[in-house]
Amino acid sequence: MRNWLFKAIAALTLLLSLTGCGYNDFQRLDEGTKSAWSEVVNQYQRRADLIDNLVNTVKGEAKFEQDTLNQVIQARAKATSIQVTPETLNNPEAFKQFQAAQGELSGALSRLLVSVERYPDLKANKAFSDLRVALEGTENRIAVARDRYIKAVQEYNVLARSFPTNLTGMIFGYKPKENFTVANEAQISNAPKVDFGTSPSAPASR
Repeated sequence: MRNWLFKAIAALTLLLSLTGCGYNDFQRLDEGTKSAWSEVVNQYQRRADLIDNLVNTVKGEAKFEQDTLNQVIQARAKATSIQVTPETLNNPEAFKQFQAAQGELSGALSRLLVSVERYPDLKANKAFSDLRVALEGTENRIAVARDRYIKAVQEYNVLARSFPTNLTGMIFGYKPKENFTVANEAQISNAPKVDFGTSPSAPASR
């Protein structure tokens, strides 16, 4: 009887100590980062789907430069080939690869949309115009989702690095998570512009 009572008291003491050392906060914030990350991935996937439709529409313009189109196709394939899971958040190398691939796709998409200025028929295509508007909305959603993720990770990392909750983190394997770096954040937060005026590079009318 005494042995059982001793174990019960020890378990209760451990539970109270974990609560006071941030164990429950780790659970809450860890789930928060995963949820925020899922939304980031969801919006990037939405963009990839829209780009696929955009590429098919552009292919209808027989004279459109293939190099620019191929860059988008290849960048999209690379970005979508990277498997992202909740574990990606704890893998710095995988996280950086994901960021780099999405940044490369953003750049290729921007170049594609700029080059469209040379093709009046394509610019006037309603399907293409609708896709550009949808892309603009998606880029805004990506920016919002990414901002929420950054804030969720910051809150989690403060807990993971602060004393005494960092001791709880070490015991249970809750390490600081990767966040968007300054360089990559600056790169991929430049949403492709989808409403251009006359491009300076467009050939002059004759």
